[in-house]
Amino acid sequence: MNELLEKLAYCVEFGKINKVSPFPPNMKDQDGADEIAKQLLDGGVPATDILMKGLMPGMEKVGVKFRENKVFVPQVLMSAKSMSAALDHLRPYFQSGEAERKGIFIIGTVEGDLHDIGKNLVAMMVEGNGYEVIDLGTDVKAEQFIETAEKNPGSVIGLSALLTTTMGNMEKIVATIKEKNADLKVCIGGAPVNQDFCEKIGADSYNPDPQGVVEFLNALAS
Repeated sequence: MNELLEKLAYCVEFGKINKVSPFPPNMKDQDGADEIAKQLLDGGVPATDILMKGLMPGMEKVGVKFRENKVFVPQVLMSAKSMSAALDHLRPYFQSGEAERKGIFIIGTVEGDLHDIGKNLVAMMVEGNGYEVIDLGTDVKAEQFIETAEKNPGSVIGLSALLTTTMGNMEKIVATIKEKNADLKVCIGGAPVNQDFCEKIGADSYNPDPQGVVEFLNALAS
């Protein structure tokens, strides 16, 4: 089973979704993450082990490569699709409470901004690292973040923005969230923002890449 878990990690790292998937070429006609996750479950391997020993090592390698500019968005999206195919088999075990997640992450692109590629990458990377992700989509108001956090105690909020024109909305949303509950942790990201802006608006963390978000969440969960 360890060999299968290693193969699952490899499938996620290189974006092998299923047997019919042509990518990557060196794995043509081989089982992908979809089939391997099912084989592991059928073999009695707990969903948590499949997540922690198969999916998470694969996604961590992708995250580090992406940070170091060794892979780019198309490859990361293939890895995310591969991970998602495996997670489809695992979700019933997490939803039933039979297997535990590390925490809950609420993410959305801030009000006035409709861009979602960066947000989606972060959401997929975080989910692949063992967290339940609640994706509120784009153009999300402060109240939506607050209401969702109130329904999910202990959750962490992630705000994304791609436009300089919506940085002001990000600032207002952080202020509203903190005013309502100063203990809520808020991390921010997106092309126009940086560490100085994070400190200026009172957010708890700025991360330039999805792996940084995972590391921030892991530090909070430990």
